[in-house]
Amino acid sequence: MLDCYPEAAALDPEEGEVQTAELVVTDDVLVKAFALGAGARVEPHEHGDATNVFHVLEGTVTVVRDDEEERVTAPGVVLNERGVVHGAHNDSEDVAVLTASLCPLPGGG
Repeated sequence: MLDCYPEAAALDPEEGEVQTAELVVTDDVLVKAFALGAGARVEPHEHGDATNVFHVLEGTVTVVRDDEEERVTAPGVVLNERGVVHGAHNDSEDVAVLTASLCPLPGGG
């Protein structure tokens, strides 16, 4: 099967929980799904050697980037440049799903 998304669609987090699944892993890119239950968060962090792109696929998340916050509703795409602090949280009562694409992998191409 070509579609990698069914593994992410199977995630079912509880309130405050984040569940993840690695959808694509190669020598130079990682695409990871994050399912955020109500009130859950991906803590702000940074990747000094890689660009990270969020694709909001289901629901609404509040994306944090440096000192900015913005609600992004599916479908949405957010670019997080190398070295920029970024994270996300789900302020809704529904599960939200996003993927994070990281390229290149730290220490990789």
